[in-house]
Amino acid sequence: MTSTPNGNGGPLDGAVVAVAGAAGPAGQAALLSLAERGATVVAADADAERLAQAVDRARFAHGGAAVTGDTVDLLDLEATREWATRTEKEHGRVDGLVHLVGGWRGSAAFAETDLSHWDLLEKLLVRTVQHTSLAFEGALRRSGNGRYVLISAAGATRPTAGNAAYAAAKAAAEAWTLALADAFRKAGKGADAGPPAAAAILVVKALVNDAMRAERPNAKFAGFTDVGELAEAIAGVWDKPAEEVNGHRLWLTPQP
Repeated sequence: MTSTPNGNGGPLDGAVVAVAGAAGPAGQAALLSLAERGATVVAADADAERLAQAVDRARFAHGGAAVTGDTVDLLDLEATREWATRTEKEHGRVDGLVHLVGGWRGSAAFAETDLSHWDLLEKLLVRTVQHTSLAFEGALRRSGNGRYVLISAAGATRPTAGNAAYAAAKAAAEAWTLALADAFRKAGKGADAGPPAAAAILVVKALVNDAMRAERPNAKFAGFTDVGELAEAIAGVWDKPAEEVNGHRLWLTPQP
């Protein structure tokens, strides 16, 4: 099956977008937002059951949505490469990789930091970014309008004492993504040509969804970004030319 943007709608109409870590609340919102804009969405997660539920919800909420699911271990580089190769082969192109793999660990104080938290977060927040970026870089460049979108946290810019491992992992993931952005910049041909693809970072303080609000009806969630708002921002990365978003942090919360 080959999918080609048809030019009858926005920049995502007919595009093929892969979503890593698609089974969580943010992933589910992203699947729906991308599908609503006409994209073919290829979702991946390590949890097959939750992934199937997320794909079914997106299809049900948006009738006729082209959303499929692949169970992929993103900690396995070869498995991630196979996912990227299979996606491009089946659809003829890959126009985006949205990286939504998350995780959090913290401590009451810096001196109480448990280094096992770093061991976990390095895998979830850094290694998966390395694998997806290496696996999809070529396909995104070949797309001509590809986007690699990383979701990061304000804590990467201003770490707090109790979030040392989390902030360090997020900062490492941002640095890796900016290196990918530089590779896209250097791939541009000619002095006036922009990058063939873009790597961008969406920065939030934290995320909130309806289930969290139901569990804590009196909580303010000040400064949090709703997963629906995040999903719209993800889709919006394709609304601007690659050179305007490549290598940029796009803040969805006030900068610290």
